Amino acid sequence: MSLRVASFAQIESEFNAFVGATVYATMVTVDARQRPRTRVLIPVWETVDGRPRGWLATYRTPVKAAHLAGNPHTSFSYWKPGNNSVAIEAVATWAEEPDVRRHVWDLYRATSPRGAGYDLGAFWRSPADPELHVLRLDPWRVQVIRGVDLRSRIWTAPET
Repeated sequence: MSLRVASFAQIESEFNAFVGATVYATMVTVDARQRPRTRVLIPVWETVDGRPRGWLATYRTPVKAAHLAGNPHTSFSYWKPGNNSVAIEAVATWAEEPDVRRHVWDLYRATSPRGAGYDLGAFWRSPADPELHVLRLDPWRVQVIRGVDLRSRIWTAPET
């Protein structure tokens, strides 16, 4: 049975613990024929004004760009043996502003949440590297499931 929570703060510590321990997420996008495509990568997350916000440092591949242009809704799934898991439904938008790129570079380096992230310098020269692209992830639904008893809690964004 899933319990709905009114604020992200009610699941934030579990979200951070599970994401930080798992690190890698499966991202799902859909093509023009609504067929899903998955890839495994490492987004970072922060809380802004009481809501989760994610960032993905990535290459802007033709497939990913086309999928998101056709449908910006995406899903992220974290799972680890022991069955602690996090499912995130979000809207993805490209964010190319220099201050955003620097902020994301720093979040990855610091690991956010603790454990999730890496030094982007292993793949890109700097936040200004033209090969580095950033996706902003605005979740509208987050579910955390504790593996020991399968307790499920769900936060959804207020209607805007």
